[in-house]
Amino acid sequence: MVAQIQKTLRDNAAARWIVLVLVASMMFFAYMFVDILSPLASVLEKTRNWDQGDFGTYAAGEYLLNVFGFLIIAGIILDKMGVRFTGLLSASLMVIGAAIKYIGISDWFDANNLVWLNSWWTSMPGSAKMAMFGFMIFGCGAEMAGTTVSKILAKWFKGKEMALAMGLEMAIARLGVFAAMWLAPSISHAYATAGQDSVVAPLLFSALLLVVGLLNFFVFTLMDVRLDKQLIAAGEAPAGADPEDEFHVSDLKLIFSSKMFWIIALLCVLYYSAIFPFQRFATNFLEETLAISNAEAAGLFKWFPILAMVLTPFLGAFIDYKGKGASMMLLGAVIMILCHGIFAFVLPAYPSKTLALVTILVLGVSFSLVPASMWPSVPKIIDEKVLGSAYCLIFWVQNVGLCLVPLLIGKLRVATDGYLVPMIVFASFGVLAFILSLALKVEDKKKGYGLELPNKK
Repeated sequence: MVAQIQKTLRDNAAARWIVLVLVASMMFFAYMFVDILSPLASVLEKTRNWDQGDFGTYAAGEYLLNVFGFLIIAGIILDKMGVRFTGLLSASLMVIGAAIKYIGISDWFDANNLVWLNSWWTSMPGSAKMAMFGFMIFGCGAEMAGTTVSKILAKWFKGKEMALAMGLEMAIARLGVFAAMWLAPSISHAYATAGQDSVVAPLLFSALLLVVGLLNFFVFTLMDVRLDKQLIAAGEAPAGADPEDEFHVSDLKLIFSSKMFWIIALLCVLYYSAIFPFQRFATNFLEETLAISNAEAAGLFKWFPILAMVLTPFLGAFIDYKGKGASMMLLGAVIMILCHGIFAFVLPAYPSKTLALVTILVLGVSFSLVPASMWPSVPKIIDEKVLGSAYCLIFWVQNVGLCLVPLLIGKLRVATDGYLVPMIVFASFGVLAFILSLALKVEDKKKGYGLELPNKK
């Protein structure tokens, strides 16, 4: 009888994996929405009068409010209010932001040419400003959702297949990038009017999927309520339920005083700054470098997340059973340096679609190695009661880079009239990430955090 009482919903393998599917599908729709306009930069230029600088500024908008403190507040909300409240809030913000962005891109908005929106910041089209505002709201929800999902998986897979679960979640989410690169040009062309591809149809399709993600998360909350009741009945209070484990803002010093936290946070911002901003410009880069159409360029780049999607779960399982997390981060940084070096120097000299595709696929390997090992490492160095804040603070540091780098790349793109300098910048981020990966491995060996040890007990 005692053994039955101690069994909880997370001990049921089917229940754990259903939770994974519910929260990962929400992130799949979020990742898809993030990049749904990325393959349509040239269409936006023709139909909405955006230039590359406008596109870079719009892309930076996703991270703007997070940089100015929202993610820090999100971490406090997550640790204070729990994953259910925070997840529903974040999913709702994504839907609201998507609706505003859709209005900004819509034909109605473009046709009405609202004077009040065009009377300030006159160098940027009104549609870009409105889309950027919606992207800011969406970005708050998306980044909050990412940290919430990480804490959910840490809770539901504690002592079990945590790295595998996080790897699968990342793989499913990245499939959203593939879906965006694959579907956006097709939907855009299918709903063309007067011979001009549509930017409205792909955006609306992706926005409606975010509503499905919100409904999926609501189903998860019902399961999580049941788990908490079972944990209490089994004598294992949920995180934050014990007064001694209750989160206080003063507990943030446990994070800020951690050297390992800062190494991982800086490694994260450098690594992701060479990945996500690159995604925004990759289609246009391939268009110009290979002298191919927008659709063909998007068709090449859509394969970027595929190897990452396939490999990440296997790498997560490897870490669960064998370890070597710090070594994987180091290898991922090396691969990224090589790939961006090829984009900067080799591909322009030898414009081969085969070379471009191979390099894109290999970059996907890097995109599996680093995240698959980085995110499961955080619970090893941070106390559980501030784990949500730790994830949010890492995302906050990351968002500083993700906000500034698209702006920088957009300006460099216009100033240099080419992609050589931007690609060198991306490669330089990889070099710095490599140095921090070395520092992480040395510190782990010295202090014994167990980053090289398996997760499975």
